Amino acid sequence: MASELQMSPVLSDALVILGAAGIVIPVFARFRITPIIGFILVGMAVGPYGLGRLVFEHPWLQYFSITDPKGLEPFAEFGIVLLLFTIGLELSFNRLWSMRRLVFGLGALELALSAALIAFVLMVMGQFWTGALGLGLALALSSTALVLPISGTRSPVGKAALSMLLFEDIAIVPIIFLLGAMAPYAAAGGMDGLVTTLWTGALTIIVLMIAGRFLLPKLFAQAARTKSPELFLAASLLVVIVSALATAAVGLSPIVGALLAGLLIAETEYHTEVEGITAPFKGLALGVFLITVGMGVDLAVIADNITAIGLAVGGVLLLKAFVTGFLLRLMGAARGTSIETGIMMSSPSETTLIVLSAAASAQLIQPQTAQFWQIVTAIGLTITPVLALLGRIVARRVDAAGMAPVEVEAHVPDRAIILGYGRVGQLIADMMTRHDRKFLAIDGDPTNIAVAQARKHPLLFADISGPVLDRLDVSDAAAFIITMDEPVLTARLVRKLRNRHPAIPILARARDSAHAAELYRAGATDAVPEQLESSLQLSESVLVSMGVAMGPVIASIHEKRDEFRERIMREGELTQKPKLRPSLSDRDATQALAETA
Repeated sequence: MASELQMSPVLSDALVILGAAGIVIPVFARFRITPIIGFILVGMAVGPYGLGRLVFEHPWLQYFSITDPKGLEPFAEFGIVLLLFTIGLELSFNRLWSMRRLVFGLGALELALSAALIAFVLMVMGQFWTGALGLGLALALSSTALVLPISGTRSPVGKAALSMLLFEDIAIVPIIFLLGAMAPYAAAGGMDGLVTTLWTGALTIIVLMIAGRFLLPKLFAQAARTKSPELFLAASLLVVIVSALATAAVGLSPIVGALLAGLLIAETEYHTEVEGITAPFKGLALGVFLITVGMGVDLAVIADNITAIGLAVGGVLLLKAFVTGFLLRLMGAARGTSIETGIMMSSPSETTLIVLSAAASAQLIQPQTAQFWQIVTAIGLTITPVLALLGRIVARRVDAAGMAPVEVEAHVPDRAIILGYGRVGQLIADMMTRHDRKFLAIDGDPTNIAVAQARKHPLLFADISGPVLDRLDVSDAAAFIITMDEPVLTARLVRKLRNRHPAIPILARARDSAHAAELYRAGATDAVPEQLESSLQLSESVLVSMGVAMGPVIASIHEKRDEFRERIMREGELTQKPKLRPSLSDRDATQALAETA
């Protein structure tokens, strides 16, 4: 019995999956890379085309490979269902309404035009129109899970990407609806059954929406009263499964019902709790799905079809990048923003794999065709972070080439050098201007050029980590003020500047106390930890709001700041500050830096 359990394929597969989740997620999170890529690579390594090939020759490898890929399919399908459910939970009608022009304008145009062009190319190459339509819609999608963590949602690139990705998330419903409705009739091309599926599906969705509006708040209220997380989870999964079965019963895909369930729960006051309690299951199930995707990638097939796959990947990337960049420029976006967003959004999505599976299940495309495009999609997903980096580099060069050269005097006595003109650097420059102090800001982000021009601040566009300081005469600078939120680069700059200019004050922004101690060891005159300053400012607000006089509060804040500075300097093993010439204003600069942190 023990040997049977030991050799059980179910247990060995579970060991591989849980081991992959335990290794991939923290390792990739440490490097700020989405684990999606890691799960795909794990699937390629442990699948039937990886270590699975060698199990018969080396039986012990069954503990490190997937021996029953077919057995994982139900779990992978459940992962897809939960993925669509969480997408529905994250959507908000208020959020959509505030971005309606971008979402339903730019987003709709980008998806429709990309899908149409891809479908047209595939039809020219001989694909039947139903299959071309399914492939076009699938490949036109971009990865929400990969793009948004890279771009954020507040930058111009992030806002443009968010608007398009939101529409794509919404469009999954009609896309899956359309493919599911075409499924039984794709070969015959009949319309009677298609119409029947459409009206029964629409009726089912309407019934679910009406019932959800009235029943879901009562259901989750009852579950919440019990204060039982298990019952709350069971209620959540019940809603998902019932909705998925209802849509599947009328001929639509079950993931239509899952996404609809998420949208309905998102409108209740319990959506945050539901999202939190289902997140671990969604992450693990999605990991299983992505592992199955990786298991379908045969490196031998890629080697045999390297030209076709390379052309397919390159063609999809180029077409989508062109469409996205062109539409953004048409709507008035900057050239750099258009290029960076287009390149980053050019790869397919994890939901592309869902749509490909739906198209294959609907018999719109052949299984071999689906496998080919799954390989293309997996490659595109894997290189998305590289595309994002490439887009950033190209955008900066394009913006820099289009800018008029800024005339900067190579030598100005007693001016402060501000390294980094972001949020902190801009405020320090404002403070310098207010106190009539000379300064020069240096920054390599083109988006900050317009800000500097509007504020009439002297800004040199250059890469701070490059040789820009070697080209300028800074031997008699008043101070070096380092404001970037890049701990490694900041420490390297402090060390470099201290070695070359031992008598000039160096004032640096630090992430925390440990980083500040490192900067003191490197030679900083003053290092201002952001966490410390936010705590002191909050303390000041609390004391003043409680009626303490402003004078004693400010005095105590300064005393506490000095105590922390001395403690950090001791941690940095700095016994004596460098002897500085008194020309500056390092006190003013330090205070300005502290106020911005």
